[in-house]
Amino acid sequence: MRSSTLFRRINRHPLTTRTALQLAEPVRDMCVPPVDSIVEYGAYVQGKKVASTGIVEALDLVRERNKESEGANAFVWVGLHEPEAPEVEWLSEVFGLHPLSVEDAVKAHQRPKVERYGESLFMVLKTIAYLDHDELTATSEIIAAGEIMVFLGPDFVVTVRHGDHCPLAVVRERLEDKPKLMNRGPAGVLHAISDHVVDQYLQVADLMQLELEEVEATVFADVSSRDINRIYQLKREMLEMKRAITPLQSPMAALPQRRVIPSDMREYFRDVGDHLSRVCEQVEASNELCSSILQAALARSNALANEDMRKISSWVAILAVPTMIAGIYGMNFDFMPELHSVWGYPAVLGVMVTACVFLHRGFRRNGWL
Repeated sequence: MRSSTLFRRINRHPLTTRTALQLAEPVRDMCVPPVDSIVEYGAYVQGKKVASTGIVEALDLVRERNKESEGANAFVWVGLHEPEAPEVEWLSEVFGLHPLSVEDAVKAHQRPKVERYGESLFMVLKTIAYLDHDELTATSEIIAAGEIMVFLGPDFVVTVRHGDHCPLAVVRERLEDKPKLMNRGPAGVLHAISDHVVDQYLQVADLMQLELEEVEATVFADVSSRDINRIYQLKREMLEMKRAITPLQSPMAALPQRRVIPSDMREYFRDVGDHLSRVCEQVEASNELCSSILQAALARSNALANEDMRKISSWVAILAVPTMIAGIYGMNFDFMPELHSVWGYPAVLGVMVTACVFLHRGFRRNGWL
């Protein structure tokens, strides 16, 4: 994605007349991107938000503060939700983002990773959310996946979120309420975001664990529902969780060793890595449990089917005796035993009942009935 195509691509995007006139000016003269997908932005000095008229002005302000005071920790935080390519390209010109990371942020569907481009860091986090359903069907989704891309620089943080779940407004409000946390700088924001995402992993993993326990109880119940489709659906969603969470382990473990992470923040990222390892172990255990439940459900279904077949076979065998006797005495022969006897009919019925009773008791004693 070349920066020389920036204005040509933006001009093809539907814009207002005022915005189109702004694009004719240098990028540094613009205060807002061409399309409104910014969730929020702000400049933070000493952990407190300061007023600014635009993103460019906010960046100039924090850089001036950082020059005046060495420990100012002033930075700009810009949050976007599913932006278009022109918007991210505009921000790449303002903050000096690498074209490869910009392309990844626009296309999304990236694998969790951490990449360093010069003095900036680009991190991709997979987000997951648990979806409640009144009634699950074969096409229902239990786990919704999204992505958060974080551009981290010495004096800026740009977050690009894809998906409607896992908003970062809660993280921003929590940091703004505690200026001491916000004063940690861009690395502190990255820690808060990654910690929020991993906590979301833990919540979803716990909810999926409850789903598995409920399904496990139904599989081994006396009256089993034998709902193999639901179990397979949970297995599929567990694999979706595993694909989103497990690849993040390696980048998160290497993150504290990055030079862009201050030494006083590294222990915080190690703590997030420990939480992530715990979640990965829980997801792996739940995935194995789901596989075991699926196999148990199939075995249980086969066992119940065999039990039903034994019951059917037993009743067929019991009914076969009177059917055979009635078939014999239904033949049109004159010379048959007890055919003209007064007690012939009751005797045959007695033989039928006796044979059926003995067969029924034998099958019950063997556990077939």
